[in-house]
Amino acid sequence: MEVETIHKPKPEPEPEPQTIPSTPLRKIILVASIAAGIQFGWALQLSLLTPYVQLLGIPHTWAAFIWLCGPVSGMLVQPIVGYHSDRCASRFGRRRPFIVAGSSLVAIAVFLIGYAADLGHLFGDSLDKPTKPRAIAVFVVGFWILDVANNMLQGPCRALLADISGSDTRKMRTANGFYSFFMAVGNVLGFSAGSYTHLHKMLPFTMTKACDVYCANLKTCFFLSIALLIALTILALTSVPEPTPEVVDEEIAPAVPFFTEIVAAFKELQRPMWILLVVTCLNWIAWFPFLLFDTDWMGREVYGGEVGNGRLYDLGVRAGALGLMLNSVVLGCVSLGIEILARALGGVKRLWGLVNFLLAICLAMTVLITKLAQSARHGAVSVSGAQPPPPPAGIKAGALALFALLGIPQAITYSVPFALASIFCSNSGAGQGLSLGVLNLAIVVPQMVVSVASGPWDALFGGGNLPAFVVGAIAAVLSGILALTMLPSPPPDLPTAKNARAAAAAFH
Repeated sequence: MEVETIHKPKPEPEPEPQTIPSTPLRKIILVASIAAGIQFGWALQLSLLTPYVQLLGIPHTWAAFIWLCGPVSGMLVQPIVGYHSDRCASRFGRRRPFIVAGSSLVAIAVFLIGYAADLGHLFGDSLDKPTKPRAIAVFVVGFWILDVANNMLQGPCRALLADISGSDTRKMRTANGFYSFFMAVGNVLGFSAGSYTHLHKMLPFTMTKACDVYCANLKTCFFLSIALLIALTILALTSVPEPTPEVVDEEIAPAVPFFTEIVAAFKELQRPMWILLVVTCLNWIAWFPFLLFDTDWMGREVYGGEVGNGRLYDLGVRAGALGLMLNSVVLGCVSLGIEILARALGGVKRLWGLVNFLLAICLAMTVLITKLAQSARHGAVSVSGAQPPPPPAGIKAGALALFALLGIPQAITYSVPFALASIFCSNSGAGQGLSLGVLNLAIVVPQMVVSVASGPWDALFGGGNLPAFVVGAIAAVLSGILALTMLPSPPPDLPTAKNARAAAAAFH
């Protein structure tokens, strides 16, 4: 007798998580190299624009308004650009149009800044008057456009690095490490170009009746920076194919207004991203006092000078510029070894936590160096009775070593938080552009707070930069403790199907 067997249908296998293929490392390096062009311009702003502002006769009240542009534009532009780049349906890709637009705006801004004095003279400014209002207006417009354009470039560049890294978390960290390295390269180029006083001879047409040697050097530096940025942008965008995003059905996922999306993004942030934002915020509260006042600290506290009174302050500022150069060299070297350091110390979160303690120690050491410099000055004055000399070679060497040592935690700060944001948002399904824009809020808000509060805070203790540095040291300690104790570790470097499911479950 035949027995009829009933075959039960086999259960459908659980779908494997989609693994996005990654791009070869050489192409990731090409995209990361755009950071050199961006940072070249930033370094020129730091080293050359303050004297140029004084040349145009910009009042101090205007100067504060101008320098506020960086955090304001970063707070608004990067989230907006990130939001729209996640949803861009251009045939050229999601990130490319924004990178090209940002580079074009940088070129326009550089022209306006470099030719502000010439355009002001053309529109009626007198060369004999110290204040040139029309040149100031052109400069302010160009400066704001430059900061908006730089913020428009950075977000999509980092998002593109995350896109082409695919699902490989190790490659995401490596990509951000190379981005940090090329930032250091841009710093070195910018500080070197800014310190060379005969650069205008390369482009003789930059020197005009309204533009002296210093102004002509600034023009030449900016022309070189925009040439480098455009060359690197063209090379990267033509050589590296952008991954094709998943097509979203508009009927299923209708368009959502930007600010509604931002609010929703904060509401839907997973715990790892919230902790990352808090750690990043504290980390930048620690960094900004020194980044804003490092050369001023060298001029005032270490060299004992006063602005516009004698030569000690200028000597200190020049020594601070040398310190920034050393800092950039160390930053670049450490950026290339972040993966090695992370493996040696047991992971990127432990690495970030430990270097925050190094940052705290360095900021605390500014107090010791300042006290030693003051003691040396008092001793020299009591013996000779004349004007105090520059600090002894040992104190100057200690200050420069401090600048160089700070390149280690700076390399981690420029790389690890962005890599973790890309990894965390990949596991939660959020868009890279918007997630990096949200992370940028944890950077620019502390910058605005420090910019506004550091002056009154220092005044409470009699002036000087040390009170803000001490607050920075405390913030660095808190950031390190939170990074070590609360920040989740990223998922494994090679996500097998099992690891990918476990990581997805861990982040929900």
